[in-house]
Amino acid sequence: MDTALNRPDPRATLRGGLPDRYLTPDDIAEIFEVPKETVYQWRKKRIGPPGFRIGKHVRYDPADVQAYVTQRKSADRDAA
Repeated sequence: MDTALNRPDPRATLRGGLPDRYLTPDDIAEIFEVPKETVYQWRKKRIGPPGFRIGKHVRYDPADVQAYVTQRKSADRDAA
């Protein structure tokens, strides 16, 4: 049985190294502390971390999420 209590915090996993699984929209919402609807809006507007479909499910490669965060940090530094 996979419950939130059995799964590690995806934010801690991402900071400590790449998780050994693709991330779900729920994981992305938890990592960035935003509502899941925001994650779907980012995807629709193509402004968030890039995701991909596996059948009807959206997944995110942890390496792409890390690259997105790095790019955002760099853009914010350049704008300051």
